[in-house]
Amino acid sequence: MRPAFRQFFLVVTVLSLGVTRLRGVSPDELFRAGVEAYGGGYFLAAAKAFRASAAQQSASGTLQNLGLAEWQRGRIGAAILAWEQALWVDPFNDAARLNLCFARKTAQLEAPEAAWYEVASMWLPANWWAWIAGVSLWFTVGIAALPGFLRWRKAGWHQALATAGLAVFLLSIPAQVGVHTRSRLGFVLEKGTPLRLTPTREAQIVTLLAPGAPARWERIRGNYLFVRTSHGAGWLEKEQLDLVCPNKAGFYQTGRSL
Repeated sequence: MRPAFRQFFLVVTVLSLGVTRLRGVSPDELFRAGVEAYGGGYFLAAAKAFRASAAQQSASGTLQNLGLAEWQRGRIGAAILAWEQALWVDPFNDAARLNLCFARKTAQLEAPEAAWYEVASMWLPANWWAWIAGVSLWFTVGIAALPGFLRWRKAGWHQALATAGLAVFLLSIPAQVGVHTRSRLGFVLEKGTPLRLTPTREAQIVTLLAPGAPARWERIRGNYLFVRTSHGAGWLEKEQLDLVCPNKAGFYQTGRSL
């Protein structure tokens, strides 16, 4: 099958199938199909392809393109979520950062408030902090124990390296805490999402949230999440909020709103 025809076939397949039925296609093929569909103005197909690719492999570039496709479809909440997820995977993605600034300015939305340790956790990709902590801890233990194990005479540089390793480990702890607390940050997906006083459909509405508005969930009751926003605290249905952490179990619900 010729490459051009194969790409056309993939675009048609993406349009006709749901995201969950595209799991057999490789992430790279889905990404190329998304680019092809986006270039042709088929933004729904592009969003489906990029979302299915990201569900298999959470690449920052894929999530960045997903945000562009969703923005072209007029789905502000889904676009902001995708760009936030792109920065979660790769905080050096300047294109996603610029798109977020533009989208929030256009839609008059506030950025999520972040504590100092959450700001620190944004300096590097979220997964890196666990590796830094593990490597620095075992490096410190190894440098401290190796001279005695090998019956070497302890030198000043042994102590200096152990101190440096311990310092790196201690400095990584606040960032890891920030990663954990940021993983509870989500974004409202649809316009006029009701924030309810109690976790029931008949509950009094505290306020209506705009698409792309940030919210932090604190606890779950059935199909409802108790969240805090800048407009107050209340309950949302699970499907009305998706989290910034792309692979958070139970929340990254592939293609549910396409």
